[in-house]
Amino acid sequence: MGLFTKDIKTMDDLFVHQLQDIYYAEKQLVKALPKMADKATDPLLKQGFMTHLEETKGHVKRLEQVFEMHGAPVKAVDCPAIDGIIEEADETAGEVADKTVLDAALINAAQAAEHYEIVRYGSLVAWAKRLGRNDCAAVLQKTLDEEKATDKKLTTLAESSINIRAAG
Repeated sequence: MGLFTKDIKTMDDLFVHQLQDIYYAEKQLVKALPKMADKATDPLLKQGFMTHLEETKGHVKRLEQVFEMHGAPVKAVDCPAIDGIIEEADETAGEVADKTVLDAALINAAQAAEHYEIVRYGSLVAWAKRLGRNDCAAVLQKTLDEEKATDKKLTTLAESSINIRAAG
């Protein structure tokens, strides 16, 4: 079912659909992060991916909690956006021979995923509040805050060392 499907008639329908979308995305990232960590050569980047993997597993659990709180079945719907981000990361990683440049490419791919998640969680928090579901909004806000913090850590790592080495 696409985003602008006939099955989405109400804000509540849209909220549940986006929960299903981000649930799929988080589960795909649980699979992708260990692969990204394996490809990374910078120890801090490798550790960052593994730390975020544990956070992402927590995000999956929180989403399951929100589905339950909202009375919706826990279900994932295909998310072509995250599939594309992961596919592009795999293709780019396969094309980069210089390992320092590969680390810069991996950060870029990770930030593409983070930015996607930040947009989705930001909307979900706003919609939950509009639907009178401050309980759901509070749970989703925790994840949004973690996604923003991860994006900031990736930027700091890129700007303080990885990009410098890759350009050198």
